[in-house]
Amino acid sequence: MDATFIILTSTLSSIAMLVLASAGLAIIFGLMRIVNMAHGEFLMLGALTTTSLVNQFGFPWWLAMAIAPLVGAMAGALLQYALLSRIPQERIVDTLLITFGVSLVMYQLAVNIFGTTPPGIEAPFGFIEVGRYSISVYSLFIIAAAVVLLGALYLIFSRTRYGLLARAAAQNDQIARALGVSVSSMNIITVSVGCGVAALGGALMAPMVSVNPSLGQAFVGQAFMTVVIAGPAFIVGLLLSATLLATISSLLAQTLTSLWGVTGLFLAAIILLRFRPIGISGKWKRSL
Repeated sequence: MDATFIILTSTLSSIAMLVLASAGLAIIFGLMRIVNMAHGEFLMLGALTTTSLVNQFGFPWWLAMAIAPLVGAMAGALLQYALLSRIPQERIVDTLLITFGVSLVMYQLAVNIFGTTPPGIEAPFGFIEVGRYSISVYSLFIIAAAVVLLGALYLIFSRTRYGLLARAAAQNDQIARALGVSVSSMNIITVSVGCGVAALGGALMAPMVSVNPSLGQAFVGQAFMTVVIAGPAFIVGLLLSATLLATISSLLAQTLTSLWGVTGLFLAAIILLRFRPIGISGKWKRSL
């Protein structure tokens, strides 16, 4: 029973980590069809902001994590205003090239400012004993944080005026403009929200991973796979795809090795795309 509880908790924690790593990308790519190759660097930005505020300025961990998404949102707004807004919305390859260049710049800036091995932070809350095993309380907190984040995003994009206008601007910008919607403003807000959520994900993961300038590279491939598998319903689909992929990865990692876990995730994604090329939610009538 103890081992079963540990395996279940570890699997749920893996699902939560994948949700946190992918949620910001789901907003930008799933909603706006912008291929944000700098997504990993926004995860890194959130993690480095958190560790720097805690280690160098003595901020409490919860306040540092609250500030990280604000930094990510400001960087995202600058990215949209200065670069992405100059590109027609349907030119996906151009967004890929620009954001790839931005990712290289952000990585090099992080290396120059923080070095290659900046200090990390310890996971708060300590550990609890479950029979012969011990488990980090923070891993349970991560699970709750992922649930709250997805719930908040669903409510924002389905129940608020901003969510309605953001989806309208992303789906058909010409009709949205004809109806008086400021598409440029909506796009800036949406990209800043996506980048802020990515930075929040990096901040929440900071106590559980090795924080360095290349942190995002470990998650960006998995995040893209998760969002592509999710399909058009970029929130509910994200939850389903993250649950499926992370469960396969976690079980393989626990029974074999972590390498098999990552391999299993990508193999599962390839098989799913073979049979459902438009994603899990491709045939749904709902847009979230």
